[in-house]
Amino acid sequence: MRISETPARDSRNTVAAGAQGTLSGPASRKLPVPPRERRPALAAVAVLLILGGALATTLLVMRSGDRVSAIRISQQVGAGQAIPISAMEEVQIANTGIGYVAWVHRQQVTKTFAKVTLLPGTLLTEQMVVTASQELGPGKARVGLSLKAGQLPSGVKAGDRVQIIHVPGRAGDAEPEVLAQSALVDSVGAAGRSGSSGQVTVIVNSELSPTVAGYATIGEIAIAELPGAH
Repeated sequence: MRISETPARDSRNTVAAGAQGTLSGPASRKLPVPPRERRPALAAVAVLLILGGALATTLLVMRSGDRVSAIRISQQVGAGQAIPISAMEEVQIANTGIGYVAWVHRQQVTKTFAKVTLLPGTLLTEQMVVTASQELGPGKARVGLSLKAGQLPSGVKAGDRVQIIHVPGRAGDAEPEVLAQSALVDSVGAAGRSGSSGQVTVIVNSELSPTVAGYATIGEIAIAELPGAH
């Protein structure tokens, strides 16, 4: 009789191995993984935005090479004042699509008036000018003043707003009186030969012009600048 040399398997090891390889209960249950949602609409929008940005950049680069002649203001022009040719200069700018007034229209611009105060360096647009001025319309008058030192602040220029003040010349007279609260300086000339500090033309209401002119002839007019009042 042959005796088998195959060792007998330990039943305890077999049971332990089976216990390790097999899990039961909640631990053996895997959580379900939700399927990924595909959003083709969002992807399409993202692609369109990228293409739109690239197209806009390309157009700006292409247009930056196109130059046009425009009008740039070289000296201050007050609101309501006519725009003289001396206050304009030609400048080459990129054609960005903004409606700047072309240099070829400079003669037509001289027949218009500033709608707002135009400062040096301003690129002129059609919205900045009007064909009629409220400052030089009916009921207004231009009055010339020959002022001495102390009656005219330094640096006053056309387009500024000033107060016109009556300053009594004799001691004991009435206190200084403001005749015009915000008059527009129309022009400023050089100092006169009679020792005056400067020739200034202002625009006032027509009913006030005789009073201003009368006091000016006897040297009892002074003006005060109103910074920032345009």
